[in-house]
Amino acid sequence: MPRILVIEDEKSVRTNILDLLKVEGYEVFGAENGRIGLQMAQEHLLDLIICDVLMPKMDGFEVLRTLHENPETQTIPFIFLTAKAERADFRQGMELGAYDYLTKPFTRTELLGAVTTQLKKREQIMQQYSTVCAQLEALTSKIRELQQMADVKDRLLDNLIEELREPISNISMTITLLKEKVPGAQRDRYLEILQEEFSREVNLLNQVSDLQQILTPANVKLLRQFSLLQEKGEV
Repeated sequence: MPRILVIEDEKSVRTNILDLLKVEGYEVFGAENGRIGLQMAQEHLLDLIICDVLMPKMDGFEVLRTLHENPETQTIPFIFLTAKAERADFRQGMELGAYDYLTKPFTRTELLGAVTTQLKKREQIMQQYSTVCAQLEALTSKIRELQQMADVKDRLLDNLIEELREPISNISMTITLLKEKVPGAQRDRYLEILQEEFSREVNLLNQVSDLQQILTPANVKLLRQFSLLQEKGEV
């Protein structure tokens, strides 16, 4: 049920508007001046404010200006009521952010038409806001997923580099020992085998940087799933 605040210093006008809106099924609140209305607007979650322009203590322009300074109230649709029809008043109200303007005296049809129009606009805005929030949540989730994939890729590359460094070091050391300790044809054969293995490992290590381009997010995701399957199988 939409919640509407009516700020009007003339009691008879305020009461008539409140009664009319109640009959239409709206939840209504009434305030007899701008200060009280501003306080009520800050206390209640409202869908629309209908406010007179000329009031004691705080006029409608000041109410609207103050509401727009508060992020929690600045998006509430605002309809001005006034007995003055000067063009300057209309322009000032709209420049401050008023959504609509009704000049007293107004008919029931004019009031309800303005209320219905602004509530529909608010509903559309809220739907758009919900859509944007959903899109933002989906984007945030995707960013988290990509970050996780990037972390997996980095760990995979780090592990690969470490796994390559030790065999290369061992092969290099073995080649040195063979050259010094094992004589003849046997040594030459061992050296040949180790030299081939050493060259292969070095070449593989040099290709690690190219692997970064191969590990797309989709491929990393598959690798992560495969890794999880292996871990389960080993348990």
